[in-house]
Amino acid sequence: MSDALHLALIALLLALAFWTVVARETFAAVAGFVSYGLLLTLAWVALSAVDVALTEAAIGAGLTGALLIGAASRLRKTEAAARTEWPGRATRVLAAIVASAVAAAIAACVLLLPDPAPTLAPEVAQNLASTGVGNPITAVLMSFRAMDTMLEAIVLLFGLIAIWSLASDRYWGGRPGLAPVYEPNGILAYLARVLPPIGIVVGIYILWVGADYPGGKFQGGTVLAAMWLLLMMSGLHDAPAVSRRWVRLVLIGGPAVFILVGVLGVFVANAFLAYPAGFAKPLIIVIEVALLPSLAVTLTLLLIGPPQRSESPP
Repeated sequence: MSDALHLALIALLLALAFWTVVARETFAAVAGFVSYGLLLTLAWVALSAVDVALTEAAIGAGLTGALLIGAASRLRKTEAAARTEWPGRATRVLAAIVASAVAAAIAACVLLLPDPAPTLAPEVAQNLASTGVGNPITAVLMSFRAMDTMLEAIVLLFGLIAIWSLASDRYWGGRPGLAPVYEPNGILAYLARVLPPIGIVVGIYILWVGADYPGGKFQGGTVLAAMWLLLMMSGLHDAPAVSRRWVRLVLIGGPAVFILVGVLGVFVANAFLAYPAGFAKPLIIVIEVALLPSLAVTLTLLLIGPPQRSESPP
């Protein structure tokens, strides 16, 4: 990418960041945030950080953007009333000063980094062969920092339980979200018939190549979650009741396999989440395959929200 394109990308990123902060309308701010995430994906690609770019596109712009759009639609009724409670000039000036100071501190930290910047990349490259995987990102996430990755999967599950706890008592165990409206000739229904087979293949492919190339379970799970959401939004498929046994088994399956592999390491490699010599890559693939459906279902249900309907149609 040429210097001119780099400068144009930086200018667009700064403009969208500014727009997202100053936008008065919630939906406009969310649109700016999603666009900012997509441009940030291009910035990571320009920095040759393809794994980070995939994660930013899937989680940052995609899933988070969808969550914010849902929140914006729910806030629309109260947005006008909230706008009347506009903060005073002193509060706005103080907020601007604090935000500018934080931004300046972050910029100073980045600009004052020693050259070359401190990095553990040589140590990762030196020990990459012991994991058996070719992708250093996968090696770090699933071997050198496996505990962090396992806790992230468990935290997502706890987040979903917290969202379910917002359901009223009469809908506990019911179906999340509002009842879908099916329009057989609508564009959404057409896309929902065409895209899911392609998305499923892409999601599984991203998982499979993640051991040796950019990709992995989070990116693949996000693609599968997007396809499932498309089916629900089109009305071709309804959300399952959260009391369904298969839903709960899939949700806990991935983290449970991760923990079991960790406990296995105590007996065969003398440490929790340690892999026995020669079995690191097979065990990493087992964990990733088990986590894929768990993450896809967790992300989908996180986006839909708490149960709002009974399991049986009225």
